[in-house]
Amino acid sequence: MNLDEKYMKEAIKQAKKAYALGEVPIGCVIVYQDKIIGRGYNRRNTDKNTLAHAEITAINKASKKIGDWRLEDCTLYVTLEPCQMCAGAIIQARITRVVMGSMNPKAGCGGSILNVLEMPQFNHQAQVTRGILETECSQMLTSFFKELRLRCKKEKQKENLNPADIQA
Repeated sequence: MNLDEKYMKEAIKQAKKAYALGEVPIGCVIVYQDKIIGRGYNRRNTDKNTLAHAEITAINKASKKIGDWRLEDCTLYVTLEPCQMCAGAIIQARITRVVMGSMNPKAGCGGSILNVLEMPQFNHQAQVTRGILETECSQMLTSFFKELRLRCKKEKQKENLNPADIQA
């Protein structure tokens, strides 16, 4: 196992924490000098906070650990391609490298819809590596959304039951 796989597995562990909360399973770790200095997982619904994305949480923790908003010479590992907010935060934090698990064709801004991470018009660009443990990352998301659809369908059926039908 190479270093990218090693740290992506750590990001997957974070994603599993989100999954356990019923959140979209996205996890992130930030590495500096071969040490994890920031971890995060999706908590938007739990915290009722638009900003509670895995990457934002990890960036906040890493910045506190380093004592600076600049995260130069850091690598961010994330299980799903960042959205526009997170891609912007990554560039603002001056993160050197971003390693992604699966792509996000509906909302990704690391190459799918936009590529904020590598835009030459910005004063900073990140080096991007895509597809690390992609199958494992994608399968977790697929399983989550499949379960969510089933749960929603069951809840809808429950709501549509006639009270007279419930009598035993």
